[in-house]
Amino acid sequence: MGLYTIGIAALFLAGFFLLVFFGAQMYRNTVGQQTANNETRSLQSYLTNSISAGDASGAVRVQQDADVGTVLVIADKGSSYALRIYCRDGKILEDYAKETSPLRPERANEISSGSVLEAEEVRAGTLKITTDGGSFLVSTRSADAVATEGAAR
Repeated sequence: MGLYTIGIAALFLAGFFLLVFFGAQMYRNTVGQQTANNETRSLQSYLTNSISAGDASGAVRVQQDADVGTVLVIADKGSSYALRIYCRDGKILEDYAKETSPLRPERANEISSGSVLEAEEVRAGTLKITTDGGSFLVSTRSADAVATEGAAR
């Protein structure tokens, strides 16, 4: 009778440990997915707010650069400076400099990790931006805010 009781207790104890183990794995996976979703939403919000802040006639451009590929350029109203957002070496970077100056990834600020940043104008005043987290649309208040010359199509 004593072995039977010990066997039942061991079975319940093994079941408890398996429940804790699988529960911890599920919790870790859930937190990892939530963190990835938060990072994606944060990047999307940042890009949307940056474009909205520069919402003026011809202020937003999509350019192609030989070294980094797609560059989202948001001109600063009333100056020759612009916020330039691009992807390089698994990072999405931004720099604020004169529009005509060359890109300097070594001096740029990292805004997110990611290997994809593409942008295209899908209709007047609406950009489709694609990152590692997926695609989303950004509409400007000014229908002519997105300059089409030099845009990636």
